[in-house]
Amino acid sequence: MQRKRAVTVATVGLAVAVLLCVATWPAVKAHLQALCVLDSVSGQKAPWFASVVTTQVTTEDVTFEIHMPAGPRSVRARMYEPKGRPNAPGMVIFHGVHHLGIDEPRLMGFARAMAACGIRVLTPELPGIKDYHVDEDSIATIGESVKWMAKRVGAPVGVMGLSFAGGLALVAAEDPVYAPAFKFVFAVGAQDSMARVTEYYRTGRDVRPDGTVETLAPHEYGPLVIEYEHLDDFVPPEDLAAVQAVMRAHLYEDKAAEAQASLALNEAQKRETQALMDATSAETRLRIASVLVKYAAEMGKLSPGDRLKTLKVPVYLLHGEGDNVIPAAETLWMANDLPPTTLGAMLVSPVLSHVNLDGPSPGARDEWQLMHFFAEVMQAAEHP
Repeated sequence: MQRKRAVTVATVGLAVAVLLCVATWPAVKAHLQALCVLDSVSGQKAPWFASVVTTQVTTEDVTFEIHMPAGPRSVRARMYEPKGRPNAPGMVIFHGVHHLGIDEPRLMGFARAMAACGIRVLTPELPGIKDYHVDEDSIATIGESVKWMAKRVGAPVGVMGLSFAGGLALVAAEDPVYAPAFKFVFAVGAQDSMARVTEYYRTGRDVRPDGTVETLAPHEYGPLVIEYEHLDDFVPPEDLAAVQAVMRAHLYEDKAAEAQASLALNEAQKRETQALMDATSAETRLRIASVLVKYAAEMGKLSPGDRLKTLKVPVYLLHGEGDNVIPAAETLWMANDLPPTTLGAMLVSPVLSHVNLDGPSPGARDEWQLMHFFAEVMQAAEHP
């Protein structure tokens, strides 16, 4: 009788353990997948369990037509699909302000890693943002691209926006024309207010929702993007083309092209270019302030801001603690503006800088928090 009772207890215990494993497996799997994605993006060797929770990926360059206010337009994009998962859920990832667009190696690596976890990933190109212009045209391109992917998948899709594209994705998600196609928005290093970010480039200060001030020297990249986008407000028309060629090459990090374009500058254009490159000078800061005033209405249209109060789509917010392109205070503002039922998760992490996993010496707790955050996003992407 004792032996029979022991077998019964052991059988019940095993059954309970199996049920617990089955019940918790989706969460466990999501955390393992998150670790695989983070290791891949940071250039580390795939963990030993990667083959259990990931699959092979196929890629295909695609072009699709969208309806824009000015008429039909073709969008260049790349599709990443997990092998053997024809009905996999969909996700659209929008690149940040970078001249390589969808060909940027870090974006490609991240899209492939996400697809390996069983998600169909589309990366559309945003021509304006690719050429360092943050404008309303990109909002429409984001919304129409999400609609196209949702139609192809047959269900709403997750949307991830990097840097300024994250803020624009939130603006698109609030639009009733596009909202039904959004399953959620995952914004990484995004802006809540373009005006406040531009003011940060001028002062190095960004006020948090609680009234405290984040003080951080801005990266030259931020002011240069503002100057490049509104270059005709900084230099006379006759100098525009020559100065633009130098600034474009500088932003594209093409030193040879920058040196070549600089040779074509006359003395006045050299002085103008030098002043623009010195984002800390009083003259440059004054000019940025005038741009802030002149384009206040336009910047408002590029800012999620008050729109977040009525947003119905779940939102996940991730920001680098030391981000000096778009300060982390912006994510605190977004979390403050979102209804509690809409904010899925928020994390300001020292593991990230802007949109890169290169923060200074993160601790084990920081890495765990980032992995857990990504696991939540993975679960949101994989489930209806």
